Formats: sequence, C-alpha cells, structure tokens
Amino acid sequence: MQEQKNPLSMQTVDVKQEALEHVWMHATPMQEVAPEIGSRIIVEGKGCRVTDIEGRTYIDALAGLWLVNIGYGRREVAEAAARQMERIHYVSSAGYTTVPTTVLANKLAEITPGSLARTFFVSGGSEAVESAIKIAKQYHYLQGFPRRYKVISRRYSYHGATFGAMSVSAARYMKKSIFEPLMPGTMHVPPPYCYRCDYGMTYPSCELYCARAIEQTVRFEDPETVAAIIAEPISASCGIVVPPPEYLGMLRQICDRYGILLIADEVINGFGRTGKMFACEHWNLEPDIMTVAKGLTSGYVPMGAAIVKPEIADVFMGERKRAIQHLLTFGGHAAAAAAALENLAIIERENLVENSAQVGAYLLDQLRQLSDHPMVGDVRGLGLLCGVELVKDKKTREPFAEADELPKRMTEKLRDRGMICRVAGNVIPFSPPLVVTRSDVDEMVRIVKESIEEFAREAGIQ
Repeated sequence: MQEQKNPLSMQTVDVKQEALEHVWMHATPMQEVAPEIGSRIIVEGKGCRVTDIEGRTYIDALAGLWLVNIGYGRREVAEAAARQMERIHYVSSAGYTTVPTTVLANKLAEITPGSLARTFFVSGGSEAVESAIKIAKQYHYLQGFPRRYKVISRRYSYHGATFGAMSVSAARYMKKSIFEPLMPGTMHVPPPYCYRCDYGMTYPSCELYCARAIEQTVRFEDPETVAAIIAEPISASCGIVVPPPEYLGMLRQICDRYGILLIADEVINGFGRTGKMFACEHWNLEPDIMTVAKGLTSGYVPMGAAIVKPEIADVFMGERKRAIQHLLTFGGHAAAAAAALENLAIIERENLVENSAQVGAYLLDQLRQLSDHPMVGDVRGLGLLCGVELVKDKKTREPFAEADELPKRMTEKLRDRGMICRVAGNVIPFSPPLVVTRSDVDEMVRIVKESIEEFAREAGIQ
C-alpha cells in the first residue's frame, strides 16, 4: 500500500508554490505578494511575535487583524476547545444549544455594559453586524413600525463585508460601487474626526455639529423611517478616531428622542482593547445592541455575537411567528464557546485590560515623541488602539496622494524592519496583543521612526 503523505510535511518550496497557485488572500493583489511569499506564510506565534516559513520573526503591531488580544501560542485555549470537541463539538443552532454556549452567554450578560443580556451568536464581525441590522429591523416591524428600515452610519467607518454590513460601511478603501445597488435606506453622516472635520470647524467651538447633523438627517428622513444608528465608539478604519467626550452621549439622546436603536460596533474595540473591557464604558454608554467578535476568542476559533437588551429580545418571544427570521449554521458553536470562555478567563486572570490601559498610555506617549517630525500630522488613541497620521504638508494637513503609494511602501518598510502592520490611508495603526510590554513598545516606536524617516528622505520631505 502506498504511504500517505502528510500535507503539512511539504518542503518549504512546495508550500510557497502551493500558496501562490491556490490560496486566494483577502483584499490583497497576489502579484504584490509573489516576490515576498515567504514572509506571508506564518508558521508559529508566541506572545506578540510570529515567525514566517523562512524563520524570520516579527513583532505583530496589529494583533493579526485587531484581534489576538491574549497573544499567540496559548495552549490552554487550544486544550479547552479540544476537550469540548471530544464531548460534543456542534449542535444545530436552530432550537439547540450547549453548556459552554450557555455559560458564555451568561458571562457576556455579566460583563457587558448596562442591561445587555441576550446574545445571538455568529461566526464573526461581519455576521454580527448583519445580525444586528436584521434584529433592529424586525424589532420595529414587530412593534408595529414596518416603515422603520433605514440605517444611519458614519463616513469612513468599516462594519464588515457581508451585504448589509458593507452597505452601512464607508471605509475609504472599499470599492462598494462594484456591488451596487446595496441595501436600500442606508445613509452616511460625517464622523467626529476633529483633525479633518468635514465642516472645517474646530472643537469645542463647533458644539459637536457632527452629532447635531445626525439629528438633522433623522428629521429630514422622517424619524418613523429610521431603524438604527450604528457607530464604533472608536473608529479604527477612520484612522483611530477617538470622539469628543460628549459625542456618544448625544448619539444616545438622539436615539432615545426618536425611538431609534443604537448599535455600538465593538468588534475591534471590545475585550480590553481600549483599556476598558468595552470602549462604551469610557463614556458610560449603554447601547441597545452591541456587536462583538475578534477579541471574544482572540482569533483561536471564529466567533462573534450581537448582544441586546432584554426589552428588545422580549419582543421576539411568544408566538412562533415572532421568532427571529435569521439563522446561521455555526452560531454558538460549542468548541468556539469553550475557547471564548478560556480566553476571557485569561484576560481577567492576567489583568490584561489594566495592562492595555497602562501600556497603552505609554505607547501613546512614546508615539507623541514623533510629533515634531514634518511627516507626522497627528497622534491619537486610547488604550492599545493608537494611530499616527502622516501628512505631506504639516501646515496644510495635505494627505499623501494615491500615487505616492504610502500604505504599500510604509507597510513594506515596517515589515522589512521586523514589524507587521497594515497601514491604511495615511494612518499607521497600532493594536498589539494586550500582553505587550514597554520594551515591545520601544521596539515598535523605533521601527516606525526609522521607517518614517526613510520615507521622508525618499519623498524629499524635510
């Protein structure tokens, strides 16, 4: 009998070729990847660092894709998932649940802000947002307001890539026109982006016009047609934009005034990323629906959720025809729930939320040391979610043009120096694992400083 080959034992050269020929990387031109494919195949991770197939190690400044909160290489999470898989790995999400899924739902009810208490589990962030939108629309339908179908979101925000989530997204890098027409009734309003205010105003003399403009939009559209407003407390895709202190409270007041549901998208912000368990807590905000994913399991197993207040969930109870008209095969997956519970236990046991607050403050302070550089326009952030906005002209705040290829070139310079990051637009984002140390921060800041200086020399910026 012919011996079966273990696919994972292929020689390095074979894996590279197979990756080039058969792996379809998301949102990535494969021709750009080809020359450096070895650095794109990651084989191992520990703490804040990952190692590629050629043996080179990098510090991961973005925690994968904003999500490896507890760091890489956590055997205890793998063991928790494996133990559950040996007992029962999956049951139908239609009418059944499991012990770890139930325990996790109870845990989320305990740690989320305000009265959020009932969890609809999904596989990831896009599905969480998609579910939240559908929950909001069906809630209003069941309450006797079938005309409430519109959703207001903010320009430059990213909420996911499924159809409804893409419709409410407005990130600069999204080519949404390819898929138009998108979900009807979606409107985008300016974000609280004080460094580049859409209205050319200055905080606080603006009196939060960006928030007041949302109320104007609601009134113009007719409040009885608006189902929800969705917003990230801190917008990552907008460029790590931290809102003014009064902003989210004003959003809450607008929603309450007009009977609109407020969806807080904490897919990136949640589970310690900003120095609180959830970013909403910085502003004492209680949303009607909260979307989570990423840090829920730190990426060890895919999982997300839409978490709602009891008074919203209760509307779906009773007669069969009131049941939620939404189903996802892997919602509440037992092994994912077990991994999530262990992940949350690690976050609490190792005080990683506090570490995020303390080391995040140090990171922001060190990044601000770069502010004198002629290419550094703004430095901002909260906890371990920070950003450095680069400019072509500091005085006028002129951004780099698409032809300058800042995202591609800066990302390459960072990786060449041993740091993985995903530069978007004109902003270098920082979202390292919550286990990051001050010495790790020093290394990242040094790499960024050297990379900016090199880019400036090449661009003739002094």
